[in-house]
Amino acid sequence: MAASLSTNSYNRQNWEDADFPILCQTCLGDNPYIRMTKEKYGKECKICTRPFTVFRWCPGAKMRFKKCEVCQTCAKLKNVCQTCMLDLEYGLPIQVRDAALKIKDDLPKSDVNREYYLQNVDAALATSDTIGPGGALGKLPSHKSELLAKLARTTPYYKRNRPHICSFWVKGECKRGEECPYRHDKPTDPDDPLSNQNIKDRYYGVNDPVAEKLLKRAQAMPCLEPPEDKMITTLYCGGLDEGVGEQDIKNAFYAYGEIRSITLVGKQGCAFIQFTKRSSAESAAEKTFNKLLIRGSKVTIRWGKSQGKTAAIGTSPDQGMGQMVPGHLPAAPVEVTKNYFGLAAPGGSAPAGFVPGMSLPSSLPAPPLGASQYPSQDPSRMGAQAQQHPQY
Repeated sequence: MAASLSTNSYNRQNWEDADFPILCQTCLGDNPYIRMTKEKYGKECKICTRPFTVFRWCPGAKMRFKKCEVCQTCAKLKNVCQTCMLDLEYGLPIQVRDAALKIKDDLPKSDVNREYYLQNVDAALATSDTIGPGGALGKLPSHKSELLAKLARTTPYYKRNRPHICSFWVKGECKRGEECPYRHDKPTDPDDPLSNQNIKDRYYGVNDPVAEKLLKRAQAMPCLEPPEDKMITTLYCGGLDEGVGEQDIKNAFYAYGEIRSITLVGKQGCAFIQFTKRSSAESAAEKTFNKLLIRGSKVTIRWGKSQGKTAAIGTSPDQGMGQMVPGHLPAAPVEVTKNYFGLAAPGGSAPAGFVPGMSLPSSLPAPPLGASQYPSQDPSRMGAQAQQHPQY
């Protein structure tokens, strides 16, 4: 871009003149002896439309040349790379980062408001002790998030620097063979949402297909749901080594709340940690699920089971009705008449002093026909009939 003397000096003083770009490790490449070309005021920023210094380089062998797309002011405002527009700390799209940190930074999109806003950002960054970021992200005390730590890319992804697909090869007309600087691969499906990516949508964090894909992956991640029974405050800790002691478990869980008891089962390599409050148990389960390490080994975290539910398994509904509920009095006794032996007849009422839950036979077995029920009713027994004395 031509910078003539007739150009407004006020606008020119806001143009960027940098000595080195703001890049991520992936865009910079793995070559330690990289060479760059620098063009002062070479292009205008695709966000703020202000001229800035453009750097161009090749990140590695058989890679395509890359260049800066936005100015350093816009990059510092969002803490992103000048080329790929991904977060410098986590390597994720801006939409994913803002959703995880629960921030919303609405930048002005009109020319006049955007220019005024960026001038204030430049002044704030110039007087700040640290170098970026600005906006709503710079006001946060901490940028740490568990979701971002799970989705973050820990190693550079150099595959992103590959050349574009050769359009002549797709048509079957490429005659350059191995000397072709473009990639001879099958193109992606045009209906794939990842094939339609926009720099402005990624920068503003709106309708980014890569971000939507990562957010869907985050929703599909396994999580530990707390049980419905609020009385459960016990966590199961499995996969422990033989050398793990009670103090090691206490050191891992004491920060989440007061611990009532720790039961260590060394033979099975597990332990049960009971908290005094349900909120402490929920906090411990949320922050240690799939993340806790004790003596270098990953530990399995599960919720304990309700003892009441396990005891009720296999019981009939009638037996369940007879269980004594804490805080309730037993049923009042019912007076029974003509039941001298304390056994209720089939369909009759319960005997006096009967405790609910006590199993009684529904009916007595009927005696065989002609048989006596009691010994005194047997006519063949002695004393049942008058003795016959012989006559002399």
